[in-house]
Amino acid sequence: MRIASAAIVYWAMVFALGFVLGTVRVLWVIPLVGLIPATLLELPLILAASWFAAGWLVRRFAIASGREALAVGALAFAILMAAECGLAGVLLGQSPAEWLAGLGQPHAVLGLAGQAMFALMPWWRVRRGGLARRKALLDPG
Repeated sequence: MRIASAAIVYWAMVFALGFVLGTVRVLWVIPLVGLIPATLLELPLILAASWFAAGWLVRRFAIASGREALAVGALAFAILMAAECGLAGVLLGQSPAEWLAGLGQPHAVLGLAGQAMFALMPWWRVRRGGLARRKALLDPG
């Protein structure tokens, strides 16, 4: 239950920001700079938010092992993909097959790469924390 709760919270935190940034990207940034540059501008912001959110949730939910962190990330990624597919249906009138086919477009590939990094972020945070703890033990002073 702890892993599922962590995944839901992680997804919700990053998805909320992504929804806001995605709205700004679609309404204002894409008309100014184009689809791929707009995606490239948004991606670092989402990844930074994912980094901080993952660090918080690893501490809050006591995610200590790489296996737990990967499970959190994988479940959050699955929720994210389901939400994206659902939004594509509601907002754009796309079927799941149309949404899936659209993932092959260059801007969508960039987004999918970012979503994969989002999924790995809890694992990176656990790994980073473990490395920092090991370094502190080896060099305490």
